[in-house]
Amino acid sequence: MTTGTLILAVGGLLAGSVAASLVAARLRLPALLLFLAVGMVAGSDGAGWIQFDNYALARDIGLVALALILFDGGLRTGLSEIKRVRGPALRLAVGATLVVAVVTGVAAIALFRLSPLEGLLLGSVVASTDSAAVFGLLRGSTLSRRLVQTLEGEAGFNDPVALVLVLGFMEWTRRPDYSIVDMAVFAVHEFVIGAVCGYLVARLAVVALTRIRLPWSGLQPVASVAVAALAFGTSDTLHGSSLLAVYLAGLVLGDAPIPGRQATGIFHDGAAWVAQIGLFVTLGLLVFPSRLGAAAPEGIALALVVVLIARPLATALATARQGFSVPERAVLSWAGLRGGGPVVFATFPVAANLPGSEVLFDVVFFAVVVSTLLQGLTFEALARRLGLTSVTPLLPRPLSDAGGARSLGAELVEYSVSPVDGVVGRRVRDLVLPLGSTLVLIVRGDQAVPPVASTRLNAGDMLHFLVREEVAGRIPELLDRLRDPVPRQTLASRMGGGRLARPTRHRAG
Repeated sequence: MTTGTLILAVGGLLAGSVAASLVAARLRLPALLLFLAVGMVAGSDGAGWIQFDNYALARDIGLVALALILFDGGLRTGLSEIKRVRGPALRLAVGATLVVAVVTGVAAIALFRLSPLEGLLLGSVVASTDSAAVFGLLRGSTLSRRLVQTLEGEAGFNDPVALVLVLGFMEWTRRPDYSIVDMAVFAVHEFVIGAVCGYLVARLAVVALTRIRLPWSGLQPVASVAVAALAFGTSDTLHGSSLLAVYLAGLVLGDAPIPGRQATGIFHDGAAWVAQIGLFVTLGLLVFPSRLGAAAPEGIALALVVVLIARPLATALATARQGFSVPERAVLSWAGLRGGGPVVFATFPVAANLPGSEVLFDVVFFAVVVSTLLQGLTFEALARRLGLTSVTPLLPRPLSDAGGARSLGAELVEYSVSPVDGVVGRRVRDLVLPLGSTLVLIVRGDQAVPPVASTRLNAGDMLHFLVREEVAGRIPELLDRLRDPVPRQTLASRMGGGRLARPTRHRAG
């Protein structure tokens, strides 16, 4: 295949995947299923347009894609959000993943007549909820905020746990002298190195990005990609959990007052979509539809064990005494979608040439499709039936999408009010803004507060201003004034008194 033909094929696959996402949105189907279908149609056993059966390359592509998806998920969530639900999120990510791996593994041993290590390896492959599937499911979701935060935290942290289990059981099958103690030591080493690398790289990046002004705004997303790559690569080089490192780096960076946060967030949202499409299309290329019929009985049985037995039991144990109601625990259980993560993890045994691993891959793939169809199509309806949704998402997506404002010659500017700001405790009417700028929204905790003249501003408020392009050049001057507290009697003449964080700006045109 020539370079031009290769680029044409990639462009065709991306275009087909974008079209598939539109169809999925119209039919309310999980998009990942149609992305997989695009790969299967174009693959060796479909139309034969692309001959691809390289499991090792698919494994590497999958890890890079998962890293981009996890980093984007961390950026959009932020460490402060996860801290609010760190107890249940970590219990689900670690405890529930272990329970699902063991229960599913035992069931696989009994149902499929596998050896104990083979069964536990299969259980570990399907143990994690998929970050891409869960983040996509929660995108714009009307689910209550605490449940969303818990599911996002679990999806981000349990991929590293499942991967450690997969690698550990693979090593155990190759080394008879390996033991559960060796696996525990391996896990601790992976998690400690991954957590330290991710946190330190992100903290150093925050210091650098807040002190050094980049000459061009287009470099800001490049710098954030560098942070993700450094966290992932440093941890992997030191034999730590690279997925944990990149997710933690995203969480830390998501809370930091770095310049260009909105532009960076939009860039990584697009990068995560490209990664998700590339991941599922690549996995679809690996699938041979002619072999799926033989894997169907085992795949259906495996999916039903995970969805109806292992996941509910694991969720019940992990969320005990965590303050969740019975309906909330039911939704947490049903939201445990399997997706690209388990299929990527299923490529590891095949790439390592373990006996019977190709059959394991086909079974896992079929189980993922069944899980996605069964849970993805019914999740929102179940949450609504149990009364756990709101009328609209708590923070609508357009808040971070400045495209509409920019096309009209305006900018969206975001200010974070700190406890020492002079505007704390003052009313909106005390903010004397230049002609052409308007305070359009106050985000306070988990609530969106429409500003009225009598609304008092609190520390921690996030103020969203709409500023016409012709007055946007005065924003640096206005910010300099806002950094110092101003006596009440001079507010009208000096526009306000708060030390506000540097805004994320979206230039029109």
